[in-house]
This record gives sequence, C-alpha cells and structure tokens, in this order.
Amino acid sequence: MAKTNFSYEKRQRELEKKRKAEEKARRKQEAKSRPEGEAGTEGGAGQDADDPGEDADSADEDTAAERQE
Repeated sequence: MAKTNFSYEKRQRELEKKRKAEEKARRKQEAKSRPEGEAGTEGGAGQDADDPGEDADSADEDTAAERQE
C-alpha cells in the first residue's frame, strides 16, 4: 500500500488558504474604492438583462392597434 504524501497535501491546503486570503483582500480593496451608492451590488446578476415580458407586451399592443385600423 502506498504511503500518502502529507507534505504535499499540507502545501496544497496552505496554497488554497493563501488564494482565499488574497481574494478576500482584493474584494475588500474593491469595496473600499467603490462609491457608497454602489456597495452591495457585487456580481450584478440580472441587472443588465432585459425583461423578455416587456417586449412581448409591446408586440401584443402593436398587433392590437393594427387590428383596430
């Protein structure tokens, strides 16, 4: 049976902790550099996406107006 390399596993855990700490520091720095009004809008998921319901409603209104003419 092969012996596990604990030194390698420990180094990988240390590297992962370091990456997480760097990411946290980067996010913290970005939060500091943002204006007050932008705080908490991280990711921006769904903000730039158009609502498909709006386009469908306006298309229905156009066809209804054409029918009346």
